[in-house]
Amino acid sequence: MQGDGNGWSLSADGSRRWGKHGAAGLLLRAPLSNGEPVVLLQHRAPWSHQGGTWALPGGARDSHESEADAALREAHEETGIETAAVRVRAEMVTANLDGIWTYTTVIADTSHPLDVVPNAESEELRWVPEDDVLSLPLHPGFAQAWPALRLAETVLATDGDLPRVEKRDDIFVWVTAR
Repeated sequence: MQGDGNGWSLSADGSRRWGKHGAAGLLLRAPLSNGEPVVLLQHRAPWSHQGGTWALPGGARDSHESEADAALREAHEETGIETAAVRVRAEMVTANLDGIWTYTTVIADTSHPLDVVPNAESEELRWVPEDDVLSLPLHPGFAQAWPALRLAETVLATDGDLPRVEKRDDIFVWVTAR
């Protein structure tokens, strides 16, 4: 079955979240030519849930999809990025509603900021320096998750031509190639 995830999940107290089977988003990170880390953010269309805020490309997970597959599919639909151009590094559940709904952030990187093409769900797509993320009006869920996803320290190393991420003391540390 394809496309069966669109719809709301409701908790016992009436709280609702988009995605009948949960949702997932792609935290895509790339280094600028000077090594500064940037992340791809989506300025959500005004008509969408929490429209006008900045968040990760993502959306509802279908019943047959893994969290990574859902995040990559949604990112492709919303940005035009091909899944072969990114390298998935990790997954982190960044929201949980009564155990019936989760939002999983799929952490990935690429060797450089890729060209993107927004669809109707986006006002804009932008590669944002990590230090500037909090200056934007963020989607509440992303704002809450950002500190756990944020770069804690930069360690210089190489992993071919791609940056890599490591998990240290429950913090994701981006290791950038120079």
